[in-house]
Amino acid sequence: MRITVDIDEAILADLLEITGDKNKSPAVAKAVTEYVRRKKAKEFGRLIREGAFDYYGSEDTASSDFTDPIPPLYPDEK
Repeated sequence: MRITVDIDEAILADLLEITGDKNKSPAVAKAVTEYVRRKKAKEFGRLIREGAFDYYGSEDTASSDFTDPIPPLYPDEK
């Protein structure tokens, strides 16, 4: 999608240096993608801190070891 955006030349020069791109479009696309990714990660972190996720369902509570809150990568692993 093509859009027209006004960006300060100094900021754009910094962006090109940081991304290593020679062209403006890919650099701006990377910056926007990274911004969105960080905002989503920040929101996810907030939800985790507020307890929005239930890590231990009813079937897990009987067999879970609550001393180790991180479950194993593979269920057969202890």
